[in-house]
Amino acid sequence: MDAELKTLIVEFVEKVGLLKKDMKQKPEYERYEARFLRIEQKFSALATSVANSDPDFAKLLRRAWQMPATSLAFRNAEHQKDLKKKTDEEPGTTD
Repeated sequence: MDAELKTLIVEFVEKVGLLKKDMKQKPEYERYEARFLRIEQKFSALATSVANSDPDFAKLLRRAWQMPATSLAFRNAEHQKDLKKKTDEEPGTTD
């Protein structure tokens, strides 16, 4: 699986994880709890399957589901490092 697809999948899982987290704080959560449990079951099966071929990616997926805000923060920090590295490597640029 290429890196771009992995990133898209992690971003998707983060968004669903953030939705789950936000919904848990609302009174309507009970109405949707069974749906979130089924989503979690399917996600767990997916992560287990991925772990057989790519344990590191499965770890990223699980973090994105269980701690979506932390996962997003790590990805943003990596993105900022990449941007800084690109800026530092470009000749003729000044801060």
